Amino acid sequence: MKRTSARRVFAAALLVASVLAPMAAAPATAAPSVASHPSHPSRPDDCPAHELDPELASRLDKAIEKVRRQAGIPGVVAGLWMPGKGSYVRATGVADTATRKPMTSDVFVRIGSETKTFTVTALLKLVDDGLVGLDDPISQYIHGVPKGHRITLRHLAEMRSGLFPYTEDADFVHDLLSNPKRSFTPREVLAYGFKHKNTFAPGKQFEYSNTNLILLGLVVEKMSGHRLDDFIEKRVLRPARLSHTLFPRGFEFPRPHPRGYTNQTLTGEVADSTNWNPSWAWAAGAMISDLHDLRRWAKIVATGTLLRPQTQEQRLKMLPTGHPGTSYGLGIFNSDGWIGHNGSIPGYQTVTVYLPSKKATLVLMLNTDISYQGQEPSSLLARAITEIVTPDNVYDRPLPTS
Repeated sequence: MKRTSARRVFAAALLVASVLAPMAAAPATAAPSVASHPSHPSRPDDCPAHELDPELASRLDKAIEKVRRQAGIPGVVAGLWMPGKGSYVRATGVADTATRKPMTSDVFVRIGSETKTFTVTALLKLVDDGLVGLDDPISQYIHGVPKGHRITLRHLAEMRSGLFPYTEDADFVHDLLSNPKRSFTPREVLAYGFKHKNTFAPGKQFEYSNTNLILLGLVVEKMSGHRLDDFIEKRVLRPARLSHTLFPRGFEFPRPHPRGYTNQTLTGEVADSTNWNPSWAWAAGAMISDLHDLRRWAKIVATGTLLRPQTQEQRLKMLPTGHPGTSYGLGIFNSDGWIGHNGSIPGYQTVTVYLPSKKATLVLMLNTDISYQGQEPSSLLARAITEIVTPDNVYDRPLPTS
């Protein structure tokens, strides 16, 4: 699905010409196998450690570099794991356009809307605990939601509530871009959206809206009695053994991390957004992770190992989005068989998806969110990779031209 607003990240539609000057390419480098990575201890699920066939790996190298150059992407980290065929981990380009420091595979990045998979998992843990029901109205938990008595938690998680996306409010965009380091509370960002009438009746159609996830974050806090970041840490990250993933409370950003570049500024000029405050995205997009945690999370969230089977079944009930080939469940999508989510926040984009039919995992991390010819750079890369390795399952498959 393509974004429907000029404010790409703030509108936060999923799936889906760079103004960065062309850069001298740093060579693509093969990262150590996961098991031998110095900052990531060996994990039993990290097989296979052997690399893909050299010819196939070379095709992927060339495809990634072609997209990176064409789209003006500073740096890319790509990881692909295919049982029976091997693994592929590459870092190419630069982590810093000023110093030309090469991108490396051990970096932390802001994962944007991939946060939604963690927030919805936290909600589903409460479903498993019997503390909330997916078909409960949001008004049962949070007061002041427009027509909240008709909007269920399920509607919110599946992006079918009809609540106006606060990120499309002009005042919000101006206030954020005027001071990208300011801190927003969940109630403050909701107020921008609640000024507007609901866009449709609950359940009638799909509309990607961060407003939905802010509300679900508040539900998790109210019914768990804990801060959202604490609950996710205790009930999601620890059981999943994700030791390099965090929900920041402020400006914390573990090192090493690449600089992030965006053109979502008041002037439209490219800016370094590395240290922008992600509080405005909160439960919808504030989290940080790295390649190997995201690799592990891809399978966990797609197969539901943290949840009761019947709850995971609810999560994977996919509904049409209006974009052929892509459907959406509860905080998770299916793009031509690849299950997971992408993320976009000023300066960074990610893709974390799992293909059950082949037990394959794909993770991408970029240090820009600047579109190329109206398309997300992360989608361009994921498409190029999957066209090669899984031609029957192409991520964000382009629409037919005739």
